[in-house]
This record gives sequence, structure tokens and C-alpha cells, in this order.
Amino acid sequence: MDVREVFEDFFSRVDENVRAVVEGLTPGQLAWAPDSGANPIGWQAWHLARVQDSHVTELLGGEEVWVSGEWAVRFGLDPDPGNTGYGHTAEEVAAVRAEGPDALTAYYDAVRARTGELLAALDAAGLDRIVDRRWDPPVTLGVRLVSIVDDCAQHVGQAAYVRGLLR
Repeated sequence: MDVREVFEDFFSRVDENVRAVVEGLTPGQLAWAPDSGANPIGWQAWHLARVQDSHVTELLGGEEVWVSGEWAVRFGLDPDPGNTGYGHTAEEVAAVRAEGPDALTAYYDAVRARTGELLAALDAAGLDRIVDRRWDPPVTLGVRLVSIVDDCAQHVGQAAYVRGLLR
């Protein structure tokens, strides 16, 4: 198994879990939070896709999927590339309202296709390339990819927990 295959496997597990956690839910269930200030399923799935979109676009260049498509409308938001969910207040979390599970999976799939483009060109030597000098030590492509998939896995796990509370 080469490095590209490893990362494809990591991301494919997130793919499966995103679908499992949102499919069959109503917009109300996607927006339900177990307590004040807790993040709902829909927000978690939206946020993990937004972060992946933002980071992968930073690596590939170009425009985020969020901005280049009609995605924001399907969530009741503006197509602001700076709005990834980081630092959201409770009101901002509540404002993320997916029109249904299909909006979440379709946006995630579009982001994931872009991630697939990045992974298709990945090789072991490329993992050491510095992609962010704002940190000490500077961040390599390998570290950034691990960070992205880790963030996605954590958020989809949190969404699965909240879905379990719906029962």
C-alpha cells in the first residue's frame, strides 16, 4: 500500500460515516442539539466539509467549492470563504440550516472530489513539502493531510454521537 492509498482509505472512511450519520434525517433532526451550545449533526457535517474545502483549496489553489457553487443557499448562508465554523457562537451554529441530508452529502461529495484530485498526485516525497510557514515548526503536506482527516473523523464521530441521542 502506498501513501496515496493510505490517505484514500482514511478519507473513504470519513465518506462512509458522513453518509451514515445524515441519511434519513429531517432538516429538524439535522438542526437538533442535545443541549444549549452543543453542535447539531448538520452543523458538524457542514463544518467538517467546510474545513476540508478550505484546507484542500489552500493546497491546490483556486476557489473553494463553497464559493464556486450554489452551496451556501442550500444552508441558508452567504458564500463567505471565511465562514468555516471556527469560533461560531451558538447563534451562528443555529444559522447553519441544511435543507436536508442531500445538501450535506452533495456538498461533501463535491469537496471530496477536490480532495481526490490532491490525493491522486500524492507521493511519499511530496509529504515533506512545506505548505504553511505560519507555524513553528512549519507544516508539511503530510502533517496537514493528517490534520484534515483527523478533524473530519472527530467531527463525524461527534455527529454520530448526537444522532444516537435522537433515538
